[in-house]
Amino acid sequence: MDLFYEKILRPLFFRLGPERAHEYGRNFLQTLSTVQPACRLLAKFTQGRGESIELAGLKFPNHIGLAAGMDKDAEFVPAAAALGFGHVEVGTVTPKPQPGNPQPRLFRYPEHEAIVNRMGFNNHGMEAMGKRLRRLPAPGKRIAPVGVNIGKNKNTALEDAASDYLSCFEHLVDLADYFTVNVSSPNTEGLRELQEKDRLLEILGGLEERNRARKAGTVPIFLKIAPDLTFHQIGEILEVVAESGVAGLVATNTTIGRDSLPAGREYEHGGLSGSPLQLRSTQIIRFISRETGGKLPLIGVGGIHDSASAAEKLDAGAHLIQLYTGWIYRGPFFARTLARSLRFHRENW
Repeated sequence: MDLFYEKILRPLFFRLGPERAHEYGRNFLQTLSTVQPACRLLAKFTQGRGESIELAGLKFPNHIGLAAGMDKDAEFVPAAAALGFGHVEVGTVTPKPQPGNPQPRLFRYPEHEAIVNRMGFNNHGMEAMGKRLRRLPAPGKRIAPVGVNIGKNKNTALEDAASDYLSCFEHLVDLADYFTVNVSSPNTEGLRELQEKDRLLEILGGLEERNRARKAGTVPIFLKIAPDLTFHQIGEILEVVAESGVAGLVATNTTIGRDSLPAGREYEHGGLSGSPLQLRSTQIIRFISRETGGKLPLIGVGGIHDSASAAEKLDAGAHLIQLYTGWIYRGPFFARTLARSLRFHRENW
């Protein structure tokens, strides 16, 4: 099926503009998601059998997750799980709906198996997401855990950003298996400044304070970081993580760097994802794992395009991995293919 997609279907999809192709794919997955019995049946064949990964108090049926940015509004969670994903991260969601940046804002570079996006947190807002998540089984009873990636609205000042993250958390906390705090997208002006130590501690500390006060128990909160940070900056973030008590890290988001692409041509500005990000994201995962003794829950993202690059992330110290660009280039059942290969890899560690 993966080969059929790459040879037949992908060339047809790539004749369309990137956002139009995404819309067609999203519409199909939305339709599939409405037939939840079919999704559950399909999941029996695509999910790992007898395999379970425990991380941050949650159980995952396999190592492979769908990264945030693909299903921004929680519109096709059942379909993603049916296609073999062991967890689905939806969002980034903001308190209020917003259209994102002007089009065009999504660009393919097939010769590098890469994508550049400058979407800008386009989403329907936390209330719309809440309505969709309520249609799913409750947390802990789903085919695969659902994470909610949260951000701030474009027009919210940086000094008020903590309130946006807290609003999303409070509105969706009963509906999420875990949260990811997104302060690392390059496509919202000034957002990455929230990775600075004091600002980050305000956001994460406030979330965890509210999290610990819940009578229903805490929900794991992860932090997603940029690949463009220095190791010194990452070290400071690890101090904030330890002080705030958040569950773990997602490494990494897209990069604004172009050093991993051939020189001599101009590239669109925005966040670069795909194969060119593979090396840098793995370096960061390895650094975090070494600095924390492998004890900090870590989800690896960036440049995963085959079984070897997926295994590389686990060998570097990631406990789970996520796909975005690799799914676009490799096809709908790529998660199933990787999950099976990683199960074999895991048995031979």
